Amino acid sequence: MMCAWNELIGILPLWMRQEVDQSGKADAQELRLRLKGPPELVLEGTSRWLEGTVTREDLCFVINTASRYSPWAASTSAQGYLTAPGGHRIGLCGETILRNGAADGFREVSSLCIRIARDFPGVAKAAAGCGGSVLILGAPGWGKTTLLRDLSRQMADTEQVCVIDERGELFPNGFRRGKRMDILSGCPKSQGILMALRTMGPDCITVDEITQTEDCNALIQAAHCGVRLLATAHGTSLREIRRRPIYRQLLEQSVFDTLLVLRKDKTYRGEALTG
Repeated sequence: MMCAWNELIGILPLWMRQEVDQSGKADAQELRLRLKGPPELVLEGTSRWLEGTVTREDLCFVINTASRYSPWAASTSAQGYLTAPGGHRIGLCGETILRNGAADGFREVSSLCIRIARDFPGVAKAAAGCGGSVLILGAPGWGKTTLLRDLSRQMADTEQVCVIDERGELFPNGFRRGKRMDILSGCPKSQGILMALRTMGPDCITVDEITQTEDCNALIQAAHCGVRLLATAHGTSLREIRRRPIYRQLLEQSVFDTLLVLRKDKTYRGEALTG
């Protein structure tokens, strides 16, 4: 297991670093910071309330440090998240700013959910033999990104794999990459897929979290070009995603050959989608 732990500790206010380091280094999954409340460290199967009270200055410190005071990096906060060094994702909650009926940032942040990125090389070993394109399905926090990361790495031993790492979470600095892996980061998935098709000559393209129609259209175009695909989506069963229009078109056009369905304990089962 690998985790960019020092990068996580480095974005936290000084007063909470030691307790987080001592209590969560081995198995912490999330750190939740709520204004005027104690920090909550979410561990495997339980949680622990830490000493101290979170202030507005603490929340601002985490946001500014995680974004490295970069307006470009902070621009993703309009979508409700930031990606910190080490691939740790920070969800934001509070009072939003609306422009033309859509959220365009935050007027005031009152809560942060820091999801701690951990790498488990070998976790996808049983799935490495799956033929064709693979869609990984699971609920939030069940390990979709972890499984996708390792499966992509294993595929890159024998194939040219291009990873569209929009949020910089799949392969942050320090995480082991595949031998034949190219990474396009900071680019919207739909645009990145088409860029990779035109410029990198990939055998396989990897994307995390299909959420928009544009993503699906780009995946369909890549599939029609004969490129193998690895992707993730939110859901817990094939029956569930068949009911969602955004995913239905992928199934109807047989974009994916295999479905890997994650369970809450992070084990998974395979299911053939074609043939």
